[in-house]
Amino acid sequence: MTVKKSDIHRSINPAFTRGNRQKAKPALDIPLLAQNIIAGNHTALSKGITLVESTVATHQDQAQLLIEKCLTQTNESIRIGITGVPGVGKSTFIESFGNYLTGLGKKVAVLAVDPSSSLSHGSILGDKTRMAELSQDKNAFIRPSASGDSLGGVARKTREAIILCEAAGFDTIIIETVGVGQSETMVHSMVDFFLLLKLAGAGDELQGIKRGIIEMADAIVINKADGKNERAAKLAKTAFAKALHLYPPKDSNWTPKVSTCSALEHKGISEIWELILSYKELTQENEYFTTKRHKQNTYWLLQTIENSLKENFYRDATVKEHLPKVLAQLSKNTISPFSAAQELLSLKKK
Repeated sequence: MTVKKSDIHRSINPAFTRGNRQKAKPALDIPLLAQNIIAGNHTALSKGITLVESTVATHQDQAQLLIEKCLTQTNESIRIGITGVPGVGKSTFIESFGNYLTGLGKKVAVLAVDPSSSLSHGSILGDKTRMAELSQDKNAFIRPSASGDSLGGVARKTREAIILCEAAGFDTIIIETVGVGQSETMVHSMVDFFLLLKLAGAGDELQGIKRGIIEMADAIVINKADGKNERAAKLAKTAFAKALHLYPPKDSNWTPKVSTCSALEHKGISEIWELILSYKELTQENEYFTTKRHKQNTYWLLQTIENSLKENFYRDATVKEHLPKVLAQLSKNTISPFSAAQELLSLKKK
């Protein structure tokens, strides 16, 4: 006799089936959620960011309403992008830097983007573990997000998350990149100050100088300048400082600075903050600070349009129906990728 799995469950626990029925979740009260975010409720802020990260169509509509309600409540803040290759000590630096800022009475939000696996699409999201001390500070908020399949490993909704964090009263927003690919370019387009962390003696000094990332950096910080590395860090600082003179002047009239620090020993952290404040003062005086933010808003408007067009294209029923057929033709080399794309695009026009 064949015994059904459902029969076994019923025999062990009659309430099994009833307990596993999905209960309909109550609709989100967006005005209340916005009110709680503006009041500085961390739980509400987490819910809000989860909402803007959702790919569900109904959630996206709610997210836009939430953003609109929070947009008028955003406070003056400084947005700092931090990047560097894996192993440079970004998390340790951010924790040391964040603790220093909260000690000054600042409210710090850290938006850390974890790389998603291209195979399993999963992420570890371990930034709260790596920043254990800072995560317990009542004046700090750490939000790890999976990069998903977005360009350069930057979470697509980070821009909206910044708005929510500012509405919640955070005056210092730190965005940590995964340190690979084009994530630096994406983060540079949403921050006021861009900080590049480097290591001394890692063999990448000359390579680092050649990369376009240097042109984006407002400051280069040689981390792990302690113990035996201290001398090497000073030499690297001199090398980068000389190299920066080869680059054209920035529109901000700011001359990028090179500094050293030891996040582990909390050395050089206060000097980095003073450097950021000097940048903010200069760019506010010459109005570049405001101009840059306006340009960033324009960029994100165009980016949002592109994302929406892409999403609408793949959601189209006709495209969904024909895409597998075109992919099959592509695998048999009976059609070129360019012709296949044109064929699918022409379906959307009909």
